[in-house]
Amino acid sequence: MKTKIFNINNIVRENVKGLSPYSSARDEYVSDGSKMVFLDANENPFETGVNRYPDPHQRRLKEVLAERKGVSPQQLLLGNGSDEVLDLIFRAFCEPKEDNIISLPPTYGMYKVLAGINNVENKEVLLTEDFEPNVPEVLKMADDRSKLLFLCSPNNPTGNSFSSSAVRELLDNFNGLVVIDEAYIDFSNEKSWISELNSYPNLVVTQTLSKAYGMAGIRLGTCYASEEIIGILNKIKPPYNVNELTQQRALERVLDTNAVNLEVSDILTEREALVTVLGQVDFVEKIYPSDANFILAKVDDATKRYNQLLKKGIVVRNRTTQPLCENTLRFTVGTKEENKILISALQNITTA
Repeated sequence: MKTKIFNINNIVRENVKGLSPYSSARDEYVSDGSKMVFLDANENPFETGVNRYPDPHQRRLKEVLAERKGVSPQQLLLGNGSDEVLDLIFRAFCEPKEDNIISLPPTYGMYKVLAGINNVENKEVLLTEDFEPNVPEVLKMADDRSKLLFLCSPNNPTGNSFSSSAVRELLDNFNGLVVIDEAYIDFSNEKSWISELNSYPNLVVTQTLSKAYGMAGIRLGTCYASEEIIGILNKIKPPYNVNELTQQRALERVLDTNAVNLEVSDILTEREALVTVLGQVDFVEKIYPSDANFILAKVDDATKRYNQLLKKGIVVRNRTTQPLCENTLRFTVGTKEENKILISALQNITTA
């Protein structure tokens, strides 16, 4: 591996460097709070279960997640969904109207949206025809104002994991932060890039509890990086960004390892069954390999087939407007019962 000289101070925004984070009432003492009388935060003193402000550092949840991922709690940031985590990364490292990011369509659309919100140029480099990063073109496109490179792996909407050699080449040669979005990593046989954090100081990995953990409704995103990068993000995050109910439900779910593993196993089994059935549908022209909980399929007329399914009460995702995804539909893998309904609908459309 190439030795990379990377100094975070070269890419962090100047106003963030000298910023002192907001100090909440719960930051001013060290205690588990079990025998404390709280008269510091102007809360309603009557017990409702949520009358107190939540732990601003989510200590217990971070301890469990860090132990599972093999990192220290200081290498972990939690956010109100992954979208907040990604937005914090923009706000910490990208100077509006001056800096740029690089994204690789077709990919998760929020990178482009956040670039627009933060007034940061989004340089797009299309994936290759086999949905891999075009490494030479990415490095050619990058300049000294390129602060972030977003890699979604497994990728949405294509479903594939990027080759490790391509990712390593980008980590070695891109001078900003390489943000690897692993929202779907739990459905893949590939190893998480979290294990490489100590090898690449410019690596940031984001994950979520919305997919494999079935917690989309509580909105919890996770970010893993060096302690230095996490320290910068902690400077600008809202003090109580993860509420008490979210912390409680997330902790319960993360500790319920057997249930999560069983559900992931069921989804993978159903994914393979769905691939088999889709291959027998006459208007399906190609099924792309998937490392996620969805399948991207090329059909004869995506808009027509989407509307036919919609009339049968089934909502899938029409991705035909995305680069390299003309006439494709994205099918999320449902329960066995939901997939039976989908299969029946597909078969009826075929014979109609």
